Amino acid sequence: MTRSTRRSSRPSAPSPRSSSPSDRPRSGEPVGSVYVRLLDRTGEFTAEVPTSATGHFRFFAGDGEGTLRTLAPKADPVDKKVVASVGSIAEIKIVL
Repeated sequence: MTRSTRRSSRPSAPSPRSSSPSDRPRSGEPVGSVYVRLLDRTGEFTAEVPTSATGHFRFFAGDGEGTLRTLAPKADPVDKKVVASVGSIAEIKIVL
């Protein structure tokens, strides 16, 4: 499975973890060096990979449901439910 991770600015006030707006990518820009975890349907850790400089990552997963957990500096973790199918590529956009 291939996934894309992108970050956009939030409409609300900056989180206490953000030091300044200039530290954050502009809306829609890819974010590299973010970690993405694959959790199985019960929430158990299965795998973890870093994103590329362009925000892409890939898991080779069997059929089934799971969760992608995105972990990025200066952002809250983001969980996204996914369904994997052997032989299929799933493009998923995750906004932090």
